[in-house]
Amino acid sequence: MNKKIIFFDVDGTLVDVRPAREYVPESTIKAVRETRKKGNLCFLCTGRSLAEIYPHILDVGFDGIIGAGGGFVTIGDEMLYHKKVSDKDVNRVVDFFEENDYDYYLESNGGLFASENLVSRLEMITYGDLENDEKARKKKAEQPSHFITSLIEGESMYRSDVNKICFLENKDIPFQTIIDNFSDAFNVIHCTVPSFGDDSGELSVVGVNKASAIEALINHLNIPQENTFAFGDGMNDADMLEYCHIGIAVGNAKEGLKAIADEVCDDIAEDGIYKTMKKYQLI
Repeated sequence: MNKKIIFFDVDGTLVDVRPAREYVPESTIKAVRETRKKGNLCFLCTGRSLAEIYPHILDVGFDGIIGAGGGFVTIGDEMLYHKKVSDKDVNRVVDFFEENDYDYYLESNGGLFASENLVSRLEMITYGDLENDEKARKKKAEQPSHFITSLIEGESMYRSDVNKICFLENKDIPFQTIIDNFSDAFNVIHCTVPSFGDDSGELSVVGVNKASAIEALINHLNIPQENTFAFGDGMNDADMLEYCHIGIAVGNAKEGLKAIADEVCDDIAEDGIYKTMKKYQLI
């Protein structure tokens, strides 16, 4: 079988998140569309849930999605599988975060549900002091964050549709405390979004990861592992890059990921994905 399948992490790989308002580089859009015209398949492989995969991403055109860090897999409109956090585990995490003044959000395919003070803290991180700084207010008006504007406030956090839970750093509580409390029921992943703080992280379903999802998908599609390619930028992409036949770290990736990648391409803002796909005759 000559059909190739290419997996793209979203944040920092497919999407440049360094500006306040994220975007997909035009060369990357061109690469995805050209390789699909050749008959190859392109899948998102992201920590994001459906609610955070915005139209400007989907409009690029993909054959499906591995989302929530491997928690669900779609092929077109078909859901291959979907693994969610149990109600019991959601409740005990929410209880702990509320009692210990964490800022956090719950990811589901139906929405991103924010804790009480999360949005104001994220606005400070993203824009600056909106109350006292005119430049911050201008930045928010001209470059509103897709992520912040998608957050839903004021809803119950005791939910039955949760894919994973993300939290910002609480400087009064070391990350090890999160591990000690929740590693029995979750993958506890450290600092997936650096702007959230060194001791930020996420809690996902045990046994869920990008590599296992890719394996399930290619077995379902009957595509051999030697026809797999993956692009990533963070250490949460390590299992994906190691599993796929050719694992590529983009130029703006973490140094640790570059060290294990088969190849390091140019920065995504410098057409790194396009040039590398051309090198491997995917376009």
